[in-house]
Amino acid sequence: MVPARDEGAVLAERLAAAVAQAAPGDEVVVVDDHSTDDTAAVAAAAGATVVLAPPLPPGWTGKAWACATGAATTTGAVLCFLDADTTLAPGALDRLVGAQADAGGLVSAQPYHRVPRPYERLSAFFNVVALMGTEGCTPLGDRRRPGGAFGPVLVVSRRDYDDLGGHASVAGAVLDDVELARVWHAGGRRVHLYGGAGVATFRMYPGGLGHLLEGWTKNFGAGARAVRPVAAVLVALWLSLPLEALWWALRLATHGGRAGGVAAAAGLYGVVVVQLWWMLRRVGSFGFVTALAFPVPLVVFGATFLVSLALSVTRRPVRWKGRRVPSGPRSAQSRPGP
Repeated sequence: MVPARDEGAVLAERLAAAVAQAAPGDEVVVVDDHSTDDTAAVAAAAGATVVLAPPLPPGWTGKAWACATGAATTTGAVLCFLDADTTLAPGALDRLVGAQADAGGLVSAQPYHRVPRPYERLSAFFNVVALMGTEGCTPLGDRRRPGGAFGPVLVVSRRDYDDLGGHASVAGAVLDDVELARVWHAGGRRVHLYGGAGVATFRMYPGGLGHLLEGWTKNFGAGARAVRPVAAVLVALWLSLPLEALWWALRLATHGGRAGGVAAAAGLYGVVVVQLWWMLRRVGSFGFVTALAFPVPLVVFGATFLVSLALSVTRRPVRWKGRRVPSGPRSAQSRPGP
């Protein structure tokens, strides 16, 4: 099931992968969330069943309403929610459904981020921090309860979805994936997170730098408020490393003597570059150059995060795809489902 708003330009390619993997009896549903382009026509031409979302009720976000609307039209025993910018790898649908059948609960995967244009590489720190904040992909594995899920790929059983209230239980949440994980935990179900390399890819913000900044501003302040304290401290410590390396590199280069200072500065800088490159290789196609130029995406991350956090604290709305979206992590009370 794919909630889609103004995705006509890219939807055909993404849907083709899902339709190709659908078994007889599977339902591939696209919920057109009041698009102003040809999203519905593109989805129908790709072989999906198109459902038009009813008018958005008060207290709901568009995505939660579209997902709830789509779920109500289907009959399958397993529900797989995919963002419109997500492309499944060959065989991924069977693997995801099999993982849910084996593990139970909520199964979620963070897609591998494709960043073909230079400005898209500014997402580097956002991607790594988002993964770290969930606490789901650590050496502790399932021994550490994840603090969230990954919205682009969510797989649940119909029984759990209905019993726990589905998207109606997170109707007003900007970060519906974080809140769904909480609902599943509260209901005694497990949440299982996986890296998406070899499972799914996405391209988050192809619409330009403004699109990228708007999207991360919408998500990150609320995301920081939702991260558990221990994880927040560890993420903050990790982010302090490149800042400290930059400070010491500049200090050593300017005060440590011409040869020794420059060598020490280069060594400190190189340690951060190698460590960041090792992490970025696992989350997207950022490349070594992004790690080498890490001060640039780090500054963009810091500035965007502060703006997003300020909006979240003051509860001021942000704009996303033509709508004013509340910026708090839990923006409204749950509403009845469709």
